[in-house]
Amino acid sequence: MNNPNTSHDIIVSGIHLDLTPSLKFYVKEKMERLFRHDERIVRAKVELECDRTHDRDNKFIAKAHLQVRGPDINATVSSEDCHKSIDLLVDKLDQGLRKRHGLAKDRRNHPHAVEWDDVALPKAI
Repeated sequence: MNNPNTSHDIIVSGIHLDLTPSLKFYVKEKMERLFRHDERIVRAKVELECDRTHDRDNKFIAKAHLQVRGPDINATVSSEDCHKSIDLLVDKLDQGLRKRHGLAKDRRNHPHAVEWDDVALPKAI
């Protein structure tokens, strides 16, 4: 497990949004949950966007790009509140990491298919 006192490489940027230190701290605090679950995360990039032109219901968009050993994980979430978007984004990324871990575990337990066509099996008595 990772040491909770170490700082991870989390890049937070805002598009049409002023990032306050408290908002940056909130994102980093929530993203630490992902680093506790998976130590193979190299870097996390989070973009927070305020879209006032289109849909009034979902005007805060949160995007994340997790650089992991292997294929990267991307996620996008939109909602009416910035903090809610961040929470939903972290939940979605956590779900993606769990799914990825499950696939790797299945691959590890069943590395290849076994062909039984040409094998003579003994008869059970």
